[in-house]
Amino acid sequence: MTHPLASSVEILAFDIFGTVVDWHGSIVREMAQHHPGVDGNAFALAWRAGYRPAMARVMSGELGWTLIDDLHRLILDGILPQFGLSHLGQAERAELNRVWHRLSPWPDSVEGLTRLKRKFTICTLSNGNIGLLTNMAKRAGLPWDCVLSAEVFRAYKPDPATYLGVARVFDLPAAKVMLVAAHHDDLAGARGCGLHTAYIERPLEFGAKQRKDVSPAPGNDLHCRDLIALANVLGA
Repeated sequence: MTHPLASSVEILAFDIFGTVVDWHGSIVREMAQHHPGVDGNAFALAWRAGYRPAMARVMSGELGWTLIDDLHRLILDGILPQFGLSHLGQAERAELNRVWHRLSPWPDSVEGLTRLKRKFTICTLSNGNIGLLTNMAKRAGLPWDCVLSAEVFRAYKPDPATYLGVARVFDLPAAKVMLVAAHHDDLAGARGCGLHTAYIERPLEFGAKQRKDVSPAPGNDLHCRDLIALANVLGA
């Protein structure tokens, strides 16, 4: 049965890293190809672990507004020594940093988004910058109607400016927007701003050795296995 929200929500805004694309698996594969002597699993986790602390430096004012591409590079330069990659030159580092532009979608993502696009306007709502998200979409075949980013609002999630910014861009009340994400803290931020929320299970976000607890959390309107299941629930 189609969920009642299918007739009231107009915009589906998607978190990207972990929700739509497999950042961990993509980085592991990249490392196996170009740096096979490095533990790709540990490398991917270490790189991602620097993400929130780096954003906190921006949000606290320690750093001025900084694109995620540049934060990723700061983190990368910091972790290379512990993985024996201090010798990488500037060009090699820049190319490795762009792995975030080359992340592969989860197997259900393109089909699920394509179906949802027929019924809703679908857009990104990611801390990733516009160039990164656009390059990723082009390579992976992600059929966005619109690419929205923290860069547009000059604020990182969970700042309310990001969630409310989506509604403002489309000149709609917050209740007409649904955030789709695999992270409960992101969804809680959106819910606090009046958006509807859909949780997507991604148990392998951190790899098979670090399976994620995907138990339901209170407050979300929908809880779906993947994006195809979301399309089914919303009648798309």
